[in-house]
Amino acid sequence: MLLRSAAFCFIAMLAPLAARAELALSGFVQQNTAFNTVAANPDGRRYKWMEERAQIKLDATGGAWRALAKGDLAYDHLGRGNESELREGYVDYAAGNWDMRVGRQVITWGLGDLVFVNDVFPKDHEALFAGRPMEYLKRGVDALKLGAYPAFGSFELVVSPGFRESRIPDAQRFRLYDPMPALTNRETLKPNQGDVGLRAYRDVAGYDAALYLYRGFQRTPSMRPDSRTAPTKITFFYPELSVYGASLSGRAGEGVVSLEAAYYDSRQDRAGSDFAVPNSQTRLLAGYQIQPVEDFSLGFQYYAELMHDYAAYLAAQPAGFPIDKRWNHTLTLRATQMLMHQTLRLSLYASYNTSNGDHFINPELRYSFTDRVWGAIGANFFGDKPWGQFGQLSRDDNMYLQVRYEF
Repeated sequence: MLLRSAAFCFIAMLAPLAARAELALSGFVQQNTAFNTVAANPDGRRYKWMEERAQIKLDATGGAWRALAKGDLAYDHLGRGNESELREGYVDYAAGNWDMRVGRQVITWGLGDLVFVNDVFPKDHEALFAGRPMEYLKRGVDALKLGAYPAFGSFELVVSPGFRESRIPDAQRFRLYDPMPALTNRETLKPNQGDVGLRAYRDVAGYDAALYLYRGFQRTPSMRPDSRTAPTKITFFYPELSVYGASLSGRAGEGVVSLEAAYYDSRQDRAGSDFAVPNSQTRLLAGYQIQPVEDFSLGFQYYAELMHDYAAYLAAQPAGFPIDKRWNHTLTLRATQMLMHQTLRLSLYASYNTSNGDHFINPELRYSFTDRVWGAIGANFFGDKPWGQFGQLSRDDNMYLQVRYEF
């Protein structure tokens, strides 16, 4: 009902513009299947994903105004039934050295490749781990975005009146670490207010430099039992968070270097003594991308997390809970080879945490049959500790198939 109301309001906003605008209609139909290679799901099924999906995109431009609506309709074979979603729906206005966008929009900040330092906006982690096309990793936010472009720099302010969380994998299809699996009395509390972010960026000596500020909440929930000794209920909540960061990217030798850093201020527990709230931390990222030969590219990343107030963290941990290290170091690799006049793409993404062995590997082959039809086959492999980000999914390895017709 809410989606229909939002769509109706958006169409009403479009009507005056559409009457005098240039219209472009596009979209696709797609089949997406992912199946397990190791074991059945917790629900006993062998499939992670099996659906047909259609997307319609309407783009209207007239003078200083532009409007875009992008919606999906899907049929799921695994029990969720029909699914509709407004992926994006916004109106733009551009005037001189400022512009405005209002509505549901996908916002991407920062430089990381599947590593998020200053990109604080919601993700769909289930889409990534179940082999959906990469565009489904990001979730749109309902926000007002204002851009200002004076001579000394560029600024982007994002104000969202409501909170939208990241989507974590479905516990019926993926094995998520749960320290209290027998406790079924659970509730989830979402913030009743929105968030705000500011990005300032400009060219500095030929390099793209940016500063980031964010005030809002963690996008994934934390878990709090009502008692540390004899719990009867678990509450999931989204702790308060502020982020202060910076990034720099540009040419270095034969490739492109990317540097990024951020301080995550855990406003709800700055002392680090509350075991249910993530401690404040510093995140660091260094990346390098190079094309050693034609149609072949390599990307490397080093990512580190430093937990602050580590002694308080150790003292607060309940008995039997896993202990995180103060430092976490991760290395990633992405290799992409284009063949057959760039109609065939072979790619590999691999992530390995040198601190705890947590790892994720995603090989993929994609072939364009025509300008409008392409297909892909790939796999997701996870491993290591049963409480790690990827290790908990070690029995959820899967292969996926994607076929899309675009119009």
